[in-house]
Amino acid sequence: MTASIAMTSFARRNWEPGASGTRIDGISPEELVARCNHALKDGAALVAGYAPFCKHLFLKNDTPTRCGFAPITDDNRPLLCSGYEARREGELAVLGRWFEDVEAPVAKWLDVILYSHEQMMREADDFPDDVPDCDWGIVSILGTLTPEEPPMPPITQLRNALGPSEGGSGVAIDPVAYAKAVAFWDSHAAVRKHI
Repeated sequence: MTASIAMTSFARRNWEPGASGTRIDGISPEELVARCNHALKDGAALVAGYAPFCKHLFLKNDTPTRCGFAPITDDNRPLLCSGYEARREGELAVLGRWFEDVEAPVAKWLDVILYSHEQMMREADDFPDDVPDCDWGIVSILGTLTPEEPPMPPITQLRNALGPSEGGSGVAIDPVAYAKAVAFWDSHAAVRKHI
């Protein structure tokens, strides 16, 4: 029997105009879910993520979706923005950095980030009805140039270490993964508004 994948309401932010990171274009949430389940049925691998409850499914991108980040250069450095934001209501606001009006490259891959049903229930104590009936829930989608997970931003690792009450997963910081993320995100930034 093939595991089932479903969309979470949290991942739908990838379709919202102005959202930081990857904005999915040219495919609906329902179409993406169908592609994920079809890929699984055809034997696509679920790649291990940062914790046992997290997996990645890499799909070749045939949509206009662009990468969710871009390298920082001398030319685009003045376009960097920062501010305190929460990803959803009731979540701790943290400092973020992003580009406005920068053209990120078209993604070659969609990194579909999945959480197990058990983990989604653990993090949704206050909203259990928001967890889809599935084996794996899509919690985010990243547009990338290679079928590899970009390093998780340091602030996301810190949020995760704070636990579900603050919008995180409860996974402690791995110093090696954190250092790798700092090296990557020191020279890259999320793209909020694509041109």
